[in-house]
Amino acid sequence: MATQHIIKANIRKDEGKGASRRLRRTGQVPAVVYGGHADPVSIDIFHNTIWLAQEHEWFYASILDLDIDGSIQKVILRDMQRHPYKPLVLHLDFLRVSADELIRVRVPLHFINQDTSPAGKIAGVVITHEVNEVEVSCLPGNLPEHIEVDLAALKEGDTLHMSELRLPNGVEIPELKLGKEHDHAVVIARMSKAGASEGASEAEKK
Repeated sequence: MATQHIIKANIRKDEGKGASRRLRRTGQVPAVVYGGHADPVSIDIFHNTIWLAQEHEWFYASILDLDIDGSIQKVILRDMQRHPYKPLVLHLDFLRVSADELIRVRVPLHFINQDTSPAGKIAGVVITHEVNEVEVSCLPGNLPEHIEVDLAALKEGDTLHMSELRLPNGVEIPELKLGKEHDHAVVIARMSKAGASEGASEAEKK
């Protein structure tokens, strides 16, 4: 079962740039909730709440329970504006989700067992993570917070593609429907040039 993530918010009555600036001066972040066959709603959230949440991976790839004045709405984060150099969040966009409607969300990849894989045990082999997240399509109830990529069997010369990822039930990668050229590499294990040169030198000595 997915972890519940509750974000408390308040209805925002004053709108406009001036109102947003006043909110930020009081430690609040202006935001909007839209979609889900309902009118957009302007809200505000304590900056400390958002600042703590945005440091966690789940904030970007999970269904959030937005508690707006006691009314819970299921949402996902769609956009977050940050100050160009200050540690401040300036604005947030949340999209409502419906239990029976597919959503598309970018989900992080967690790579496991790399060090104990055959490739990981060979000196000179470089294991490259070509992508660290993928966009998936699923119903909100099936959305994983991350996808594990088990590299236990990875060998030198192997390339792991998106089509080889083990996805949870009810989850798919829409890009794979566009053709084989969209089946991008996720992990590549190759001997580095330095490692290959050392290996050749050792072979010549023998």
